[in-house]
Amino acid sequence: MDKTYDVVALGELLIDFTETGNSPQGNPLLEVNPGGAPGNVLSMLQNYGEKTAFIGKVGEDMFGRILLDAVGSCGIDTSGIVVDKEVRTTLAFVHTYEDGDRDFSFYRNPGADMMLSKDEVNTDLIKNAKVFHFGTLSSTDPIVREATRYAIDVAKEAGAMISFDPNLREPLWKSLDDAKTEIAYGLGKCDLLKISDNEVEFMCGTDDYDKGAQMLIDQYNIPLILVTMGKAGSRAYYKGMRVEAQPFLNENTIETTGAGDTFCASSIHFALKYGLDNFTEERLKELLTYANAAASIITTRKGALRVMPKLDEVEALAKTRL
Repeated sequence: MDKTYDVVALGELLIDFTETGNSPQGNPLLEVNPGGAPGNVLSMLQNYGEKTAFIGKVGEDMFGRILLDAVGSCGIDTSGIVVDKEVRTTLAFVHTYEDGDRDFSFYRNPGADMMLSKDEVNTDLIKNAKVFHFGTLSSTDPIVREATRYAIDVAKEAGAMISFDPNLREPLWKSLDDAKTEIAYGLGKCDLLKISDNEVEFMCGTDDYDKGAQMLIDQYNIPLILVTMGKAGSRAYYKGMRVEAQPFLNENTIETTGAGDTFCASSIHFALKYGLDNFTEERLKELLTYANAAASIITTRKGALRVMPKLDEVEALAKTRL
């Protein structure tokens, strides 16, 4: 049966306040950037020509309106986004270090994204999706955790490919044991896993990423695992193959917000393009090269959701290696 949507994602929508210098009085200036990893992923997928929809919750406030407008302006279907009249939209304040790495301070106790309930999940969207994507920020608290698990079950029953990005944000968890439990739950449900080097270390207790990936394959039988290693590039593990691609280091990098999300979107795009059962070493190399290229480009921009790389930009950079 033909599906209406290529990818439907469930998760957090929030405002990233990112630093943009100082005022004449010497105070930090902050820019309002629409964000949230699942929305960033869908925005990039739209640039790849995929049809997408979002399921989540924002507050009935100025920031909620900004997010709805931003998501819609990217071409993403917003019919699955619920507006909460009581709880405010989640805010994240991003401090960027000189090397482009970041530190987050969250205002989310509670935030509207945490309040999405099981009965508010738009199951019609999920049933009509080829891929269902999620992370763990929608599993930090009981109400939205139940909604997320329900959505995964609906997606699996409908035969969707399940894509998972742990996206570990330690400050948002009451305990790291809870984080481990929810990441493990996601690992047990997904067909495509995008996981960062620090998340492999967190879950597997090793900085040998080949060893860590094999542990995840042995325990969870995940068909395609993609490990991102920042400035060291990325690797794919699939049917006994291990493929690696070097990064596109960019002297114009200003921050890394959205790099993992562009990588994740590129991975989903190629899984849709070739089918999860049809990857070759050459196709995996193409996936990693495009994903690394897209991630490199987004690091030269502030924010993510509204400024995702266009396909011609990604192709031009990727083809310097392919």
